[in-house]
Amino acid sequence: MRLRYAKRGPLRFTSHRDFARAFERALRRAGVPMAYSQGFTPHPKISYASAAPTGVASEAEYLEIGLRESVDPAALRAALDAALSPGLDVLDAVVATGGSLVDRIEAAHWRIELPGVGPEVLRAAVAAFTAADEVFVERMTKQGRRTFDARAAVIDVNMIMSDEAPSEAVAVPCAILELVVRQVTPAVRPDDVLSGLRVVADLEPPVSPRVTRLAQGTLTAQGAIADPLDTGRDGAVIGGR
Repeated sequence: MRLRYAKRGPLRFTSHRDFARAFERALRRAGVPMAYSQGFTPHPKISYASAAPTGVASEAEYLEIGLRESVDPAALRAALDAALSPGLDVLDAVVATGGSLVDRIEAAHWRIELPGVGPEVLRAAVAAFTAADEVFVERMTKQGRRTFDARAAVIDVNMIMSDEAPSEAVAVPCAILELVVRQVTPAVRPDDVLSGLRVVADLEPPVSPRVTRLAQGTLTAQGAIADPLDTGRDGAVIGGR
């Protein structure tokens, strides 16, 4: 079974490891007939696809679970959603079809809210970023500090303005970047793109950005992102809060 879930509100600060523990507890509470690995320390068969970084909200996280027997996707979604804390919300469940779930994740659509950044400043930074052939940034990885091109993976970038304020006390315009980023190795994350904007235009947001992953999946010929669960849609239930 393949699932789509969301990380919302304060639960965006849940690490992937903490979510994995919470999800395994939810599987037990919901009475899901899980399949387990072989060996001395059997583990439930769960495979995660491209988890969002800690602190990032998401409407499009995916995982796959192995079951001992068939279950109704609608009932499974509802039971797991009820067993998880509000803010960790199971939105969709489909019976897995052929192929790998990971192979169906080609790109992600991100929204980056930048409170306190003026439109002209952001517009100039985006223009400099898109005009560049390469934008090299550094990031610490498990293999040590790496330098890589943050520009090549960005397929599309758009700027919009919002009247939303970062707090109730001060009404500050909030510029918003929407990005479509191709899945590459090493992965280019929203903070890498922000580092790239700092490199090409010295952009330093005065307030910590708020990042949300809106979608991820396969790229269509029109440049849109197709939900990786679409091929199993006949067995799906789409919901959410």
